[in-house]
Amino acid sequence: MALRSQKKRGYCRMTDDIIVSRDVITSILGLSKIPLSYRIKDCEIRDSPFDPQITIYATGKEINMLALAVIPSILLIVAVWKYDTVEKEPLGLLIKLFIFGGLTIIPALVLELAGGAILGFVIEDTLSMSYLVIDNFIITALVEEVGKYFVLKVVTWKNKEFNYTFDAIVYAVVVSLGFATIENILYVVGDGIGTAIARAIFSIPGHAIDGVFMGFFYGLARYAEGAGQKSVAKKHLREALLIPVIMHGFYDFCLSSDNWLFYLAFAIYEIVITVITIKQIKKLSKNDTAIPGMVVDDNVFQTNDW
Repeated sequence: MALRSQKKRGYCRMTDDIIVSRDVITSILGLSKIPLSYRIKDCEIRDSPFDPQITIYATGKEINMLALAVIPSILLIVAVWKYDTVEKEPLGLLIKLFIFGGLTIIPALVLELAGGAILGFVIEDTLSMSYLVIDNFIITALVEEVGKYFVLKVVTWKNKEFNYTFDAIVYAVVVSLGFATIENILYVVGDGIGTAIARAIFSIPGHAIDGVFMGFFYGLARYAEGAGQKSVAKKHLREALLIPVIMHGFYDFCLSSDNWLFYLAFAIYEIVITVITIKQIKKLSKNDTAIPGMVVDDNVFQTNDW
């Protein structure tokens, strides 16, 4: 917001490489939710010959931190994509899902800021059980997962490329990691390498795991829809949203609780859910099934084990 308040249009000089719109920078700065922090260090506002843009001169450290923020998501996307063995998804569609998934962070931050302010007014004790449950399961998990689910449903449900059940896993993971990448940039660029390492081990895989479960039920829903089972499809669509919300909320709740029992529960949960997810990805890839009514390659062997 500080940049927006300047009377003169300006630009930040830290290197010659990156030019971004003023609106993008100010919106990120203005919407950052504590403890999210995005700081442009050693930045000077001057009259800009590139009006109405801001030029950011980034040091090698900032570029390295940006890379650390992005690489974990890319590696996980590639890992899941490799298991899509029957028919690879178009790169253009995956990029679209990744970008739109990332953009959902804007409404998420607005709603989380508003929700957090209201909750703090109603419940002053931020460590009370009621506060932690509402904050983590509703204000954070529900808001973020609804955004991902919305992008997933709008972009892929009727897409002709969505013709195999495992496609749903790929789509949901890409959307989830699009969101996680932007969130990670907001954390890591401001907070340093310690945060980058911690989030690469826990937070980014956590979003991917939520995406796998969302994709699993989403794939079941699309299969049921193709088979004419409307009520079953609706049931699985509800599960595609509800299950990731519960998983995401539990993850955040444990880490917010300031209680060693919940920390222990978190550690056990992380190990168990990671093992389950890896096994499920391998199983679902092996049993990838054509969605009824969609155009597929007739030479591909099909199973119906989903």
